[in-house]
Amino acid sequence: MTQVAATGGLFTISGRQWLILLMVQLANLLFGMTITLANLVLPQMRGNLSATQEEISWVITLNLVATAVATPMTGWAASRLGWRNLMFFTVLGFTVTSLLCGLANSLEALIFARVAQGMFGAPIMPLGQAILLATFPKHLQPIALVMWGVGAVFGPVLGPIVGSIATEAYDWRAAFFLIVPPGICALICIWFALRGYNTRTAVRFDWLGFFALSVAITAAQLVFDRGHREDWFDSTQIVLFTFTGALAAWVFVVHCLTVRQPFLNPRLLLDRNFCIGVLLAFAMGMLNFTSIVLYPTLLHDLRGYPDNAIAELIAARGIGNWSAFLFIAQLTRIAPRLAIVCGMALQAAAGFWMAGFDINMTDSHIFWSNLLMGLGQSIAFTPMTVMAFSTLPPHQVTEGSAVFTLMRNFGSSLFISIVVMVVSRSTASNYSRLSEAVTPYNKALAPGLPPQWSLDSTSGLLTLSNEILRQAAMIGYLNAFYLMAFAALAAMPLAIFMRGVKRE
Repeated sequence: MTQVAATGGLFTISGRQWLILLMVQLANLLFGMTITLANLVLPQMRGNLSATQEEISWVITLNLVATAVATPMTGWAASRLGWRNLMFFTVLGFTVTSLLCGLANSLEALIFARVAQGMFGAPIMPLGQAILLATFPKHLQPIALVMWGVGAVFGPVLGPIVGSIATEAYDWRAAFFLIVPPGICALICIWFALRGYNTRTAVRFDWLGFFALSVAITAAQLVFDRGHREDWFDSTQIVLFTFTGALAAWVFVVHCLTVRQPFLNPRLLLDRNFCIGVLLAFAMGMLNFTSIVLYPTLLHDLRGYPDNAIAELIAARGIGNWSAFLFIAQLTRIAPRLAIVCGMALQAAAGFWMAGFDINMTDSHIFWSNLLMGLGQSIAFTPMTVMAFSTLPPHQVTEGSAVFTLMRNFGSSLFISIVVMVVSRSTASNYSRLSEAVTPYNKALAPGLPPQWSLDSTSGLLTLSNEILRQAAMIGYLNAFYLMAFAALAAMPLAIFMRGVKRE
């Protein structure tokens, strides 16, 4: 395993390490792109496959569940197969299943391909992170993690841009086909970059722990994702999911505390920096993709923006991510805890800014608020990761990366389900309240209504109803943005309790 000198700067990185960095970043970029690609083409898929809104939603839900379930297996799989084999077959499977998503001619085939895509893609981020942490010395880890993070956060931003161009030129299938060529390039990089990284260890697999954790994660995701549609605990299905998930979580915790070699080592959480880092990763996951999910529907449904314009505005997040590259490595060395606090504060400020929008928000407001959100994410992520893994022994880094990524992904999927529920419920309740005020007897409205909103004609009432729904939905989105801002504020104090990292 190549090591650079303990002292020196960016120019001490060897050619092999640059290739590893390129490989990991490219794999991250591909995985990140698919997160938002599927959301972008969901309406086209629904029409092409003649599916209902309920049926097509499983394309997103089951992919998230598969990713969450497979992520904790990364440490065990890396031990049994070696880094090179695991990364190669993971990216190969991810590329092939992306191709199968584009070739799917039925809803069942698409769901199967998306589940397989989620399972193959799950190890990409934790394994890439573990490889970088093991390959680069501590004084170069901030730079390596910044560049690794660019792929992780820029992929979801690049996905809508590339996807909108492809779908407008061809159809939704082209969005998935776009993953294949860079996937092949990543495979070539993996083959040469990880040559010699084939160390294997015979590790016993804890099937009971894995099964219990998988059931708990799946049940939790289904409860939060389907609860609103099924009217929560008035639904037998949701009650069953909740009971099953709680029982599985209890079995997993008891099992991990009582067996000699559990599926996930609970001693990882005895490390203060790692434990707090996992909590921060969960919070960062909550903020990571939420605005990317909300903005396309907000701008398309309420403002009539075309897909390519939406993608260009959301791409401002990528500019913010890249901007942090200019200074975050130095800031991480000097004051990592301050960097985390500043990053979370910027995300909170961006959330409050978005919550202050109205229906007539400008392109400039959207662009700069997204840029601020992306800048805050990059500023917080690198020092958070460096500090979380700074006190872990080397043999626990891969397993720790899996736990770290699991919590980050679970935070994303859980919070997305919550904010979608907030938007839906807020829209319904505000529509009801606003409609109550629109009557012929309301003296404040009657003299000032324009002709197209006339209360005396069916077309006027329909137009007015649509406008009330539009305004009610906007309030729902603002409530979701407030939720993002408060989540960032709540996570800020955690950084203070992390131990300082000794500078080399």
